[in-house]
Amino acid sequence: METGVQFFHRGCDVSRSRPDADEIPGAGRLGARLKEKDTKMNGPARFMALVVALAGMVLSISGCDHLAARDHLNKGVEAYKGGHYEDAINHFQKATELDPGLTQAKSYLATALAQNVVPGLTTQENLQTAQQAIDIFQQVLEGNPHDVNSMKQIAGIDFSIKRLDDAKKWQLRVLQEDPKDPEAAYTVGVIDWTQARDNALKALVAANVNDDGEGNVKAPKDVMAAIKTQNAPLIAEGIQYLNQAIDVRPNYDQAMSYLNLIYRRKADLDFGNADAVKADVSTAEDWNSKAMGMRKANEAKKNQGPGGITMDNSGNFSN
Repeated sequence: METGVQFFHRGCDVSRSRPDADEIPGAGRLGARLKEKDTKMNGPARFMALVVALAGMVLSISGCDHLAARDHLNKGVEAYKGGHYEDAINHFQKATELDPGLTQAKSYLATALAQNVVPGLTTQENLQTAQQAIDIFQQVLEGNPHDVNSMKQIAGIDFSIKRLDDAKKWQLRVLQEDPKDPEAAYTVGVIDWTQARDNALKALVAANVNDDGEGNVKAPKDVMAAIKTQNAPLIAEGIQYLNQAIDVRPNYDQAMSYLNLIYRRKADLDFGNADAVKADVSTAEDWNSKAMGMRKANEAKKNQGPGGITMDNSGNFSN
C-alpha cells in the first residue's frame, strides 16, 4: 500500500501554501481501502493503519510547506533586488510562516523591514518598524549567538533612530566576536564623537556660546568643566577605537576624518591649558590632512580598473 508521503509529493504545488485534504491524490482510495478492510481487521490493526496514514500526510504537508517557503524566499529576493521592498517583505513573511526554521528568510525579512526605517525619524510608526526588524534579527541570534551580520544590522538600526547607547553596545559585541573588525571599531568612535558633540553643543548653546571647534577658550569656566566631566570618557574611548580601526585598515580615510573631529572635542577637555589646546588642534589638523590625502589616493586606486590595484569589500588594496 502506498504511503501518504508518496501521494502528496507527487501533487505538491508550491504556488499554494497547503492543499485541501480532498486534493491529495489517493486520499479517497486510501479511506475506501480502510473501510473495505474494516470488517477483516481488528481494532488495534485499524488504529495503527490510520496512524501510519495520517503520519504520512503530516510529513507530506510539512514537505510541501518547505518547498513553498523556498519559493517565497526566492520571490522575495527578486523583489528586494528590484527595490520592491513591500513585496519582498510579504514573500519573506510568508516563507517564515510556512517554515519557521528557515533562518535565511528571517534574516532577509528583517533586512527588508530595515529598508523602511527612515533615519532620524522618531514617529511611532517608524520606531515600530525599526523594533520589528530588531526583534527578528534577535530571533536569528537566538539560533546563532555568533551571527555578526545580525549584530551589525541591529546596531545600524539603533544608530539610525538615535539609540546610540544601544548601537554602541551591539558594535562592541561585534568586536568581541572579531576584534579586527574595522567598521565596528570605527562606528564606536563615531558614536562617541556624536555623543560628545551633542553634550558640548547643548552646554554651549545654554551659555550663549558658539562652538569654535578649537577648545572654546572664551566659554565660561564652569561650562567647560561640566563638558569635561561628561565627555572625557567618550573622547578617550573614541580615540582608542578610531585608532584601532586604522591599525586594521591603514587606508581608512573616514576614521581619519573622525579623528580630526574628536581631537577638536578633546581640546574642550584641556580648557585652561593653552599648550594642550594648541596641541589638540594641531593633531586634529594633521588628521584632516591625512584624511584628504588618503581619500584622493583611495579614489585613484579604486578607479585604476582591471590590471591595477583594486579595493576589496573591506576597503583594503591589493595588486
